Amino acid sequence: MALTESTIEDKIEVVGEYKFVQVRTARVIYDNGTEISRSFSRHVIAPDADVSGESAEVQAIAAAVHTDEVKAAYAAHIAAQQV
Repeated sequence: MALTESTIEDKIEVVGEYKFVQVRTARVIYDNGTEISRSFSRHVIAPDADVSGESAEVQAIAAAVHTDEVKAAYAAHIAAQQV
């Protein structure tokens, strides 16, 4: 019995007014090449987040959607919540 594990980003979505990037990661366990288990985790990237630790694909998507205009609107939204 040879168990192996693979972790893949299987879904990347852009949602909401401020273009949050949602990343779903699948952890897949294989037994002799046959998938026997799959579990998911998810994290969300806000426009003001540091994406340096993300995959190149997620960094590229964040760079495309987190424009200066979106970042400014999100910062204004956060500032308005502070008051």
